[in-house]
Amino acid sequence: MKFLHEKHFIHRDIKPENFCAGKQPNDSSIYIIDLGLSKRYRDEQTRIHVPYKEGKTLTGTLRYGSKNSHEGIESTRRDDLESVGYMLIYFLKGVLPWQGLNNVDKEYKHIRIKELKNEIPLSKLCEGLPNEFEQYLKHCYGLQFDEEPNYKFLIELFTNLFNSKDYEMDGNYDWVTAVIII
Repeated sequence: MKFLHEKHFIHRDIKPENFCAGKQPNDSSIYIIDLGLSKRYRDEQTRIHVPYKEGKTLTGTLRYGSKNSHEGIESTRRDDLESVGYMLIYFLKGVLPWQGLNNVDKEYKHIRIKELKNEIPLSKLCEGLPNEFEQYLKHCYGLQFDEEPNYKFLIELFTNLFNSKDYEMDGNYDWVTAVIII
């Protein structure tokens, strides 16, 4: 996300389907795809941020959309990062608390997901996960509209977690060692 944001763009549709793993010799790379909903968040030359706006419709996927996007606030870097947080929690838990609203109309589903994202305490959302996930989302929730995220802090959170678990950077990622059965 940092790379995309440094290019003055936000993605606005963070979800697992929009990330791909590289193949040899780039199998340690993760690629972000489907930039169809992406948008400049600041001018490349002047670096002036887009103005704050309300009354916007949510762009992207309800499941991973940020709280501010649900409120109709113009998307920015903080929203991409919050969506990444939800996606990581989904990867680890296999489900998010606002999933499973089946057989309801789209408007009700949108309203209920928005309510759940606002009602569920961060501690409950991140329950069973390392504390770094809660710290990550706290940082995202605390960002002002045009504030630059502290990417260094966010990267260090997970680097330090990785190191504290005595994991080894051996290049044997799940997508490299997985056996595909057809």
